[in-house]
Amino acid sequence: MELFKQLLSTGWTFRDRDAEEWMPVPAVPSVVQQDLIANQKLEDPFIGFNELKARWVNEKAWVYKNTFQRPNVPEGSAIDLVLDGLDTFATVKLDGQTILKSDNMFVGHRINLTKALEAEGEHTLEIEFDCALLKAREIRNQDLNHKWVGFNGDPSRLAVRKAQYHWGWDWGPVLMTAGIWRAVRLEVYSARVVDLWPQTQLAVEHQTAEVTAVAKVDTVATGDYRARFSLNLKGTEIAHQDVPVSTDQNAAVTFRLNRPELWWPHGYGEQTLYEVSVTLLRNGESVDQMSKRIGIRTAEIIQQPDKHGKSFFFRINGMDIFCGGSCWIPADSLLPSINAARYRKWIELMVEGRQIMIRVWGGGIYEDDSFYNACDELGVMVWQDFMFGCGNYPTSPQILESIQQETVFNVQRLRHHPSIVIWVGNNEDYQVQESEGLTYNFEDKDPESWLKTDFPARYIYEKLLPEVVAEHAPGTFYHPGSPWGDGKISSDPTVGDMHQWNVWHGTQEKYQIFDTLGGRFNSEFGMEAFPHLSTIEHFVENPADMFPQSQVMDFHNKADGHERRLATYMVENLRTATDLETYIYLTQVVQAETMMFGYRGWRRQWGDERHCGGALLWQLNDCWPTISWAIVDYFLNPKPAYYAVKRVLNPIAIGVRREHHDWSVAHAQPPQASKYELWVVSSKPHTLQGSIELRFLSVDTGRDIRSPIVRDVTIQANGTTDVITGSIDHTTDEPHVLAARLWVENKIVARDVDWPQPLKYLDLSNRGLEIQVHRDLDQACVAISTQKPVKALVIEEQEGVRISDNAMDIVPGDEQTVTVTGLGNRSLKYRYLGQEACGVLE
Repeated sequence: MELFKQLLSTGWTFRDRDAEEWMPVPAVPSVVQQDLIANQKLEDPFIGFNELKARWVNEKAWVYKNTFQRPNVPEGSAIDLVLDGLDTFATVKLDGQTILKSDNMFVGHRINLTKALEAEGEHTLEIEFDCALLKAREIRNQDLNHKWVGFNGDPSRLAVRKAQYHWGWDWGPVLMTAGIWRAVRLEVYSARVVDLWPQTQLAVEHQTAEVTAVAKVDTVATGDYRARFSLNLKGTEIAHQDVPVSTDQNAAVTFRLNRPELWWPHGYGEQTLYEVSVTLLRNGESVDQMSKRIGIRTAEIIQQPDKHGKSFFFRINGMDIFCGGSCWIPADSLLPSINAARYRKWIELMVEGRQIMIRVWGGGIYEDDSFYNACDELGVMVWQDFMFGCGNYPTSPQILESIQQETVFNVQRLRHHPSIVIWVGNNEDYQVQESEGLTYNFEDKDPESWLKTDFPARYIYEKLLPEVVAEHAPGTFYHPGSPWGDGKISSDPTVGDMHQWNVWHGTQEKYQIFDTLGGRFNSEFGMEAFPHLSTIEHFVENPADMFPQSQVMDFHNKADGHERRLATYMVENLRTATDLETYIYLTQVVQAETMMFGYRGWRRQWGDERHCGGALLWQLNDCWPTISWAIVDYFLNPKPAYYAVKRVLNPIAIGVRREHHDWSVAHAQPPQASKYELWVVSSKPHTLQGSIELRFLSVDTGRDIRSPIVRDVTIQANGTTDVITGSIDHTTDEPHVLAARLWVENKIVARDVDWPQPLKYLDLSNRGLEIQVHRDLDQACVAISTQKPVKALVIEEQEGVRISDNAMDIVPGDEQTVTVTGLGNRSLKYRYLGQEACGVLE
């Protein structure tokens, strides 16, 4: 018989373990907060101060129950209960008998119920979820010898294999979920495919490749078992092979391909996906089938000594790739709220923003299959952390066993995805070790001795995890932590990756010098900004609270010291304002400028012997409507920083900047002179011919204060081309912008504008901006010109509306056109720096 699946998604009820009332569950997967909201027992915790009203849920235990009819089980068949994810301390009972105890949110379970379900008729499944918050504290109190230290949340979280951000983070609420957070079903089968592991081997010259498929099976009934493998490309079978199933219940084949079509990150080639399938045959009849999509590619991390220290960059299919992208946190505090369509929208936004890598952060979850599928299909590389974040994790035998099961389960689940190019042991746990003075002697190579120190988690990152990756995903690069480099201090800029938080946190450096603060690979850095007004209106209930410093506004910003840090960067750089709409805009301008200065400089360094191998900003997204470092808010509305990054990551980009002078140290005295420089960066694999123009335009009048520089340029392949250096005489030159444009094949392909700093010293009112809107069906073309230089022209974001470019600098004589889709009959507000009131695009 063919394997039969019976989803147990409906018919559930639940209750507080200490109460008698059973309440209906709309559907599983779900978590208890969603089910309480559906039963009007809980207000939306994302609104106002409702998170506090939901805290009682965090300290409760919950019971879920389902009564189901036993499916037909033919003779010689088995029946399994499959639980893809239980959050977190779960006791599963069938007809009152315990069949499973689980304490790890990150693993799935399969329980054979053939004997337990021998009786026809109804059976009752009951799952009790103990309180993770209280269990964590209980475990912590039982091990007083361990140093329970970490950043963010209650340190007892370290004792529990549960998404760490549920304890609260500096961008997220304290929402301790519990429930059946992934699918549950019954499976009836006479034999089944347990796993299909496709592995690829691409020859050096890329002319041939091998695809080896290994199937593991489980047979119940006797018979003649064979495995029929097939390899498909774009819906067409290109190879197949039948083989017998071995006595150890495995089957394997190898397909050899000539001139294989490769998988590339977007912008470098196609995202070709082959489909590998296996059909399990019993006595010639199909009993089960499994398919997985793969990409044929090589992925290397190049770490070689050079003049800057030791490199750290990615090479895909022999091509060196600058990895500009973002860090990813879970897209919701209530995880079952995220569906495949929402995951895809997030990854589509990355591609539209020219971001090529996403880092799945170690305080969240091993993401849903649909997340990785979208990355495979759209060509976004994945930096995959293991789920350890900001702490000194304990290593009792029980926890190590649970971690072993968790990591094997998830590596096996995800190893076929071509988008995953690196596995990384943890997020910032080595920084916790440094900050707390925990023992770490890199020269000590005895793993057993590590377990006896006050930093035993080293055993996890430098023994357990690399061994799991080596065995279950051989060929995939493993990195012990982020940040980490050869056991050196985590802030060492010469090796490995680094998290640079001396802008915003730490010493709060000027964002104008961000590029001087980086390392070999900058895997975290960021600047906060408010989300759009519509998002704030969603979570602020009382109109009287619609001002920047209201209590509810501060409540929705979980970053320590955010008031002082935001104020510092705004006061240092911009003319401040207190009305909410302007304040929102100003925070977004600061964030956009910060990301631009960081990305622009670091990408330039790519051409200097790969000095900087990539930059992953913190963070792409939010898990609730909030004020944070995200460059796209909870409702998928991009902030201006999204567009600033998009322009810098153009395949061919031009950069121009003047020398930085710290006006705060100089007590606002203007410098006598400033040097400036102009360059071109390219990710193209071949040299190109282009031409550049550099104009010097008065901020006050918009006129050229000196003759433009026009020059032909040969653009280096996959690197940086330095074009011009010069100087500004501040004693004679009036304040002016440097406006650069780049033409390739007679088309403008890139622009950049450098402004005198700080912007607050400039009068940017009355710019003579002209905007013309031409509507055509669901699309509008917006033509923008100006008489004087305009800084940070931002067009309002609305749900369902997409804008091709935004947060732009506009200069005289350079009309720009923006395409707006999904607008319909709506109008959009716009504003620029120094504008007294918003304008409207009609």
